[in-house]
Amino acid sequence: MSKPPVSVPKSATPKPATTKSASGRMKGKTDPDAPRENRSRAVAELLPAIGGAAFRRFGFVQSSIVSRWPEIVGAKLAGASIPESIRFPVGKKQDGVLTLTVRGAHAPMMQHIAPEIIERVNRFFGYAAIVKVAIRQGEVAAPVPRKAPPSIRPVPVDLGMSLKGIADPELRAVLESLAAGVASTHGLPRIN
Repeated sequence: MSKPPVSVPKSATPKPATTKSASGRMKGKTDPDAPRENRSRAVAELLPAIGGAAFRRFGFVQSSIVSRWPEIVGAKLAGASIPESIRFPVGKKQDGVLTLTVRGAHAPMMQHIAPEIIERVNRFFGYAAIVKVAIRQGEVAAPVPRKAPPSIRPVPVDLGMSLKGIADPELRAVLESLAAGVASTHGLPRIN
């Protein structure tokens, strides 16, 4: 008995194998639906992979803890200490160790108030980020106070005189700044 010929659809036929030549180029056809290996990527996609290991190694979780240290612990403690790093257990983002650099004579005081520092830092993060404070003695640079940028134009005389009667100095300064901003604009605002 002879069997009738079977028709094979084109999609079921095997594709020619691809091989690499000595020069490294592909011979034969490649699958056009396969994802590209050497595609262009956004920098934001690459940054976690590149910088992640370095940031984990040095313990820089958030730069805001360094820049906002006086707000977290207060001006008095911030003048005597500065956060150096936060190290977490492998694979976790909690139960970390905060390392502080403290001026020599202030170290016993900082050890004494370590539970309060832990509470304030955890309140800043919003969860139990650290459980221990490690103190290292060293020099702490004095924080540089930031000055407000000078105003572009002085307050117009007619607006400035009407603000002299305001007793609260903060309110007067804010209103003078607002008046200077209004005086520096010409016409309707433009949206680019």
